[in-house]
Amino acid sequence: MQIWQVTALDSPATRMQASVPTPQTGQARLKIAAVGLNFADLLMAQGKYQERPNLPFTPGMEFAGIIDALGPETPDTLPPGTRVAGFASHGALAEYVTAPAATLIALPDSMSFQQAAAFQIAYGTSHLALAHKARLQPGETLLVFGAAGGVGLTAVEIGKRMGATVIACARGPEKLEIARAAGADITIDSDTPDLKAALKALGGVDVVYDPVGGPAFSAALSACRPEGRLLTIGFASGQLPDIPANHLLVKNLSVMGLYWGGYLTFAPQILTDSLRTLLQWFSEGGLRPHISHELPFADYLKGLDLLKTRQATGKVVITL
Repeated sequence: MQIWQVTALDSPATRMQASVPTPQTGQARLKIAAVGLNFADLLMAQGKYQERPNLPFTPGMEFAGIIDALGPETPDTLPPGTRVAGFASHGALAEYVTAPAATLIALPDSMSFQQAAAFQIAYGTSHLALAHKARLQPGETLLVFGAAGGVGLTAVEIGKRMGATVIACARGPEKLEIARAAGADITIDSDTPDLKAALKALGGVDVVYDPVGGPAFSAALSACRPEGRLLTIGFASGQLPDIPANHLLVKNLSVMGLYWGGYLTFAPQILTDSLRTLLQWFSEGGLRPHISHELPFADYLKGLDLLKTRQATGKVVITL
């Protein structure tokens, strides 16, 4: 089979041949149909992600395909032929992948492989952040940075579904229009000269969803209402924000981190319940995954470049 492999950090991945894996006890083998790309794939290849697999490694974190074999003593709850999606810390960019059968989810008939590969991390991150961590309430104001990106766009969509007034912040009219189509009530260009003043003019915010980091976080901190909650989702800007503890004290603010993949280790049931809710919302027509680019397997590096240069909106999906 063909795989992509990172053999040296900060060097382009290489496409090569490898043996088709054999599923072990408790595992299923999938014939992969689609792989969703994430900003984390870019960071991992640079050695800058919180998880650092040993070299060489195969990138790719979320995937969708068809089960084609089960390992010994693996329950056939999801038998061969079942359309499923899954998540791994890495290893998805291959024609075949093995994964613990218990972690795979069966796809609704209405969900395509491409939608499934674009679904889990982005929607899962936003749902856990807003519902489980921030406890977003109907009528509150939610500010989303990077609102046309992979996770930001889902935060707009989920926040609106949860009854919030959503302020979307992104760069340029095209990206702002995409956020508006996902449900944003108000849009602000991230290049606005005085972002803090613009947010305060809108009356402030209750919850901040920030996958970007950098100076924008400080502006949002100043614009938070008392008991505001700030969610740090990632640092796409490459800059870690400074958090003045005295501001948190005076305004009774909370800053919370959210790493979706971590729940697989310490609280998998919370993650599973969240995905079950999200799939139900999808089946009801309430969620619409936005895929800006679908690329063939051979164009994986082009897909990474789309993320790196901020040309993508929503998700980039690699198809096999």
